[in-house]
Parts: sequence; structure tokens; C-alpha cells
Amino acid sequence: MSATDYPVPAWKVVLDGQDLTARIAPRLIDLTLTECRGGEADQLDLVIHDHDGRMALPKRGVTLSVAIGWQGAGLVNKGTFRVDEVEHAGAPDIITIRARSTDLTRQMRSRRERSWHASTLGAVLRNLAGEHGLKASIAAALASIAIDHLDQVNESDVALLTRLGQRYDAVATVKAGTLLFAPVGSGTTPGGTALPQARITRADGDRHRYSVEDRNEYSGCKCFWNDRKRAKRKQVLVGSDDNAFTVRETFKSEAMARQQARSKWQQLQRGAAKFIYQLALGRADLYPEQQVTVSGFKPEIDGQAWLIVQATHGISGDGGFTTALEMERVL
Repeated sequence: MSATDYPVPAWKVVLDGQDLTARIAPRLIDLTLTECRGGEADQLDLVIHDHDGRMALPKRGVTLSVAIGWQGAGLVNKGTFRVDEVEHAGAPDIITIRARSTDLTRQMRSRRERSWHASTLGAVLRNLAGEHGLKASIAAALASIAIDHLDQVNESDVALLTRLGQRYDAVATVKAGTLLFAPVGSGTTPGGTALPQARITRADGDRHRYSVEDRNEYSGCKCFWNDRKRAKRKQVLVGSDDNAFTVRETFKSEAMARQQARSKWQQLQRGAAKFIYQLALGRADLYPEQQVTVSGFKPEIDGQAWLIVQATHGISGDGGFTTALEMERVL
């Protein structure tokens, strides 16, 4: 078999508009890209040799854009990242560069205080997006939800976005200059376009790990709210009370408490079964929120639709390219 019979990884790294791929390629030890569903920024790690001392350390705050794939199959653009950590260690001398998604800016991480009254979820999210020069793509079913009152107290806009995502069981993140807010596992973009489904077989991978918790560990979810008119603390329950999970926060209205209980119950059910899979040949086309079907495992695994929570793509200097997927079941 000739060398041309083997798939060869391909990648491109651009620093502030300057293509550094050819310069870095002979020195590359590892390139790792971690894509997250929401809340956390996507992260790029570059580890390169500096045995001759000729590599300059990049300044923090510069931007890196990266694309990965296979030679002959094209590259998949994975976005732009801002360098926020640089390390030089030795011997032998090695440079480690860590960069995170540029969309989650320092301004979005600054804490602030304000409130919204008699608004909608869509209006709040569009307000957040507009303040940071972002487009807003919000699922219609979520945008119309009424919000009587919402406080942001000593909390960053990123933290508020994450909190709203948890409350409404939504993917809440910023990608490619757009604030995204859509139901988890919907299989569509916030605008309603269907996401491509992926299919993988056991022959595609090196390692896997499937785990499932006792379905009866939690039978439901309950939340509490303050009924000011009657000066009482009341409870709402989704599911059954046999062994219900209790949310510690006390909410200001019954509607808020019920929404949180419903969302948390969905999260608990999805997380009861998890599937981790390492692909022998990396797939840059896989990313969080895609639904995946699998085959070649146990019936309990093959018979379940899966949802990608995190995708980690790794390219090594010796020519390897793998993708590791963390998945939870689709309800």
C-alpha cells in the first residue's frame, strides 16, 4: 500500500490575517479543538516545538482562525479564537497556545445590574445581542414566552444567557457573531432549518463508553415559589414525587417555578444515559446539537437516538486526526 492510500489530515491556522500553517506544520505536536453546546466558549489548544528558539510567543488578545479536515476532502471552517494563554516550557522547549471563541468578549463577561419588566424572552435576548453588536437567532416558541420580571444582579451577560438557557432547557450561546437560543435536542437551528443528522458505526471508532443510571433514581422534579398574597412558600412538581429532584432556588412566581421544574426534569432524563465515542478517523463535520444514530453495539445503544453535547477534534504532528464525541440520549 502506498503512502497515498492513507488519509492525511489537513489544517489551516491564520494569525491576525497571516497564514502560519506552513511555518507551524513542521513543529506541530498537537492541535486540539473543543466545541461545546453552550455556556462555555469553544477552545483551541496549539502545542508546538521551539527546539531552536526561533518561534516568537504570540501576544495575548490576537486572533486565530482555524479550519480542519482531510487532504482532498476540503477543510471545515471552525471559527475565530482569541489567544488568552501562552506558555513556554522546556527542555525540550515547547510553546502552548490556548485560545477561546472570540464571540464571548470581555465586555460580555463584565458583571452588571439591571432588570426587565413586562417583557418577553425574545425581547430580552435581542436586547443582549444588540448591546454587543450581535445578530439574534431565537426559536419562535421561546421568543414569545412572557417575562413578568427578570433581575440581573452582579452577573455578566454570559452568565445571564447561560442561566436563561438552563431555565428554558435551551442551547444558549454565541457563534459566528450570532446569539443563538433554541430548544435542546430540537434538531433544527433557531430559524427552523433542520440540522444534518449523522450516522456512525462501531467500525468507525477506537473506543466507546456507554453508561445508564437507574431510571427511577429521580422520578420527577420539584421547585418552590413565594406566594406573596398568601405569604406562603408553595411547590410545583413535574413528574412524580416518589424520588423527585429538588431545585434549591425559590422562584418569584408559580409560572417561573413550573418552567424551571419542567426544564430540569428534561435535563435529568436526557443525562440518565450517556455515550462517549472516539472516532478513529476524525470528522470535522460533527458538532454539538447534531443528532446521531449508531450501529454495531448493544440493542440498548443502537436503538437510541443520541445528541452531541461536546465534540473534541485532535490533530497530532505525526499525522493522526481523531474526533471524540460526548453524547446524551434524545428524549
